[in-house]
Amino acid sequence: MNIYIYIILSYLLILTAFNLYKSKAVKNQDDMMVAGRSLGVGKMVFTLICTWIGSGTFIAGAEFAVRAGWSSLWMPAGAWAGIALIYFLAGKIRTFGQYTIGDILEVRYGKFARLFGAIALVIAFTTIVSYQFRAGGLIMNIITDGAISTAQGQIVAAIFVIFFTAIGGMIAVAHTDLPNGIIIVLACIIAVPFVVIGAGGWEQAALVLPDSHFQWFSTDFGTHPILKGFSYFLATMFLLLGIQSMYQKFYSAKTPGDAKKAVAFWIFGTVVVETVVVVIAIYAAVYFAGIGLVDYDPAAIILMAAKSPDLLPAPVGILLLAAAVVVVISTGMNYLLSPSTNLIRDIYQTFINKNADQKKLVAMQKILIVVICLFAFLMIFIPTVLEMKISVLKYAYTAYTLYGVAITPALLAALAWKRATKQAGVWSIVLGSLVVIFLDIVVVYGFPELLINDDPWGIPSIYPGLLVSIGTLVIVSYLTPKPSRETLIKLFPDMK
Repeated sequence: MNIYIYIILSYLLILTAFNLYKSKAVKNQDDMMVAGRSLGVGKMVFTLICTWIGSGTFIAGAEFAVRAGWSSLWMPAGAWAGIALIYFLAGKIRTFGQYTIGDILEVRYGKFARLFGAIALVIAFTTIVSYQFRAGGLIMNIITDGAISTAQGQIVAAIFVIFFTAIGGMIAVAHTDLPNGIIIVLACIIAVPFVVIGAGGWEQAALVLPDSHFQWFSTDFGTHPILKGFSYFLATMFLLLGIQSMYQKFYSAKTPGDAKKAVAFWIFGTVVVETVVVVIAIYAAVYFAGIGLVDYDPAAIILMAAKSPDLLPAPVGILLLAAAVVVVISTGMNYLLSPSTNLIRDIYQTFINKNADQKKLVAMQKILIVVICLFAFLMIFIPTVLEMKISVLKYAYTAYTLYGVAITPALLAALAWKRATKQAGVWSIVLGSLVVIFLDIVVVYGFPELLINDDPWGIPSIYPGLLVSIGTLVIVSYLTPKPSRETLIKLFPDMK
């Protein structure tokens, strides 16, 4: 063991005590799912940052930056565009003030849209939780110099995530995200100048890295680099525009005004952190290339930089490692809470017991958190034990695509397009999901000979998926009767 692991474990134990204290405030469904709708702007900003900045940024984003250079920014840029667009809907979402996106889908498209949306969300979010555990295992392995294996580290990460989420729900998530968000932002900003200087200065990258790292669309993207680059952009943008974790945070705000203000600060924090992570990854790669180290896992580049005394002084390295740990914990908590909320709200309360006792609902959600966590853990632990090749980037991209194609078009239409009809919403969700499942699961694992640069026939699934999802939404809407005024008025109060 070393000083890194002792400090980080001490911080996690402090968070544990804090969450146990906050868990006493969880009395009902509002507390568990939306923090009693009590979050001000400050807590909202940092919990939004923590929800989005996860191992998809520190592990998958860093891996992507090492492989593709500056063109890897296409992936986070999709999130920036998504946040800019969601700014105009944040107040409206909070005014609606329910619990899940299923509440919105049911108002516009009926119970089956709610059911199918919940199923797609549970699949996508369980996948996202699974690679948080993978990232946690990798982090534990790196910071202990191999004393803890990646598989063992995944167990530790899962234990902390499940415990934090189950004991306090959204109250614990939101209040934990405040210190975690501060650590993430500070660590990234402080580490950048040290890494750039340690690598030999800003100009050193051009002397060491291949020309493809400085192209708008890296040749690493494969046969159709422009299509691939925009596919990353679209996958992250459509995920963010419809992601329930964010909607739950908006529902948790004190007022619609607080929700909208928080989004304005959120986009600034996200742009800074995601850009800075790419810079750290690229210049860490420059440094390691300069010392002749080429045989390493690109996904671990941020962690390796944090532990290198020639790049970062120990206090800054510890802070960066702590940031990597807390993004795994925070994102895992957020994405574990959401599907459990859906199973309670969109399936149990909608189809089984509408008037369930509040204490019973809270207890059931805690049990579901454990069950979902177990499935997520097995999704990543079994491939780890079998020594299968695992890419956090691939896991992230598949989950982003499934969710963005299945949910987001219908959800945005529900909020912004009065002509969208019940039949159109249901078929958009179902057919969009089926296209992505067929291309990214059936074809990838059943017919690998059809893959060109990891994509079926060389075409990223986001394109046919969105074409079918949006096309179905528009065509079926115009082929079916307009929604009634009674349906629309719930989401368009101006019609009063």
